[in-house]
Amino acid sequence: MSLMDHLSPIAHSVPESGIVEVVNHGRSREGLIALWVGEGDQPTPAFISDAASASLTRGETFYTWQRGIPNLRQELARYHTRHFGASFDANEFYVTVSGMQAIRIGLEAIVPAGSEVLYLSPAWPNFPAAVTICGSQPVPVLLEFTERGWNLDIGRLEASITPRTKAIFVNSPSNPTGWTASADDLKQILDLARRHGLWIMADEIYSRFYYAGGRAPSFFDIREEGDRILFVNSFSKNWAMTGWRMGWITAPPEMGQVLENLIQYATSGVPHFLQQGAAAALEHGDGFVDEQVERARQARDLFCDALLTTNRVRLVKPDGAFYAFFAIDGIDDPRRAALDIVDSTAVGLAPGTAFGAGGSPFFRACFLRRLDQVTEAADRLQAFIADR
Repeated sequence: MSLMDHLSPIAHSVPESGIVEVVNHGRSREGLIALWVGEGDQPTPAFISDAASASLTRGETFYTWQRGIPNLRQELARYHTRHFGASFDANEFYVTVSGMQAIRIGLEAIVPAGSEVLYLSPAWPNFPAAVTICGSQPVPVLLEFTERGWNLDIGRLEASITPRTKAIFVNSPSNPTGWTASADDLKQILDLARRHGLWIMADEIYSRFYYAGGRAPSFFDIREEGDRILFVNSFSKNWAMTGWRMGWITAPPEMGQVLENLIQYATSGVPHFLQQGAAAALEHGDGFVDEQVERARQARDLFCDALLTTNRVRLVKPDGAFYAFFAIDGIDDPRRAALDIVDSTAVGLAPGTAFGAGGSPFFRACFLRRLDQVTEAADRLQAFIADR
């Protein structure tokens, strides 16, 4: 027997990321335009990095508050108060090492091992993998692709509930589809959760990337005291901080000690100096986020319009997030095709198969890049499609 035979069965069951597979295959291609991962091409702005550097210079390199430094939690409360039209308290916020850890901590808090968690699919693959690692069963509920975009069938969601179901994960605006829940969608999901005594884990990381103006509808708009809603979020997308690995949880204050304990035994908190950078992002970064959203809007229109002119692409411009999720006529295996596309065009796409049920035959392209690169990537893809 090999050492691999002695590993945990859960560890064995976690699949390789279908996104990372293509990235590893093509990352060294000359002239590569990488649209495969969920980040833009802007570095973190100086006002954020300078705040972190100043903290380092002050020697703020010791163990720190498990829930997050007080000024960062206050800035999180102010940020939410500005953008969600209600009053928030710092005691509702818990700082984590990445949005991914926010999800893991949240699952550990609300989902007993052996339970089921419903999620809307196609979906970011890290979520169902996290459910599996926590010893529970992720259950996909398919969104439907139509000529008008992606839609949620609330009846299908309710029909997926079993006695083992403990939570519903809702990512809106969605990665990868761009589906954005309407206010009525959210109300129906919340009513469903209330009737069945379920938790909702709300991932609203892309709420500012909403192309109808303002921000996307949110569970914050309709929640009431006592509702079982846990919000998970990240600094990565809004403020170009993907490599900082920082996120947060918004939860009822009575959960505070439980969440603090889970953070303590996972990472013992987030480095103090990184938190000072995050506080600067919240305090001074609204204008930067607005610029990011406008760049994304222009890139979305340019990229999607170019692909649609081929008349061989199934695509609806996304309402939110910063991804085009599209299918090319005649391609049924997007994994194999994504490898071929990076080899022949040096454009990196994520295969829809990486996003689980309903993901094939689509591809995902992150369009939050300079317009000249978006134009060049679209030109190369147009040529690839024409040659098929």
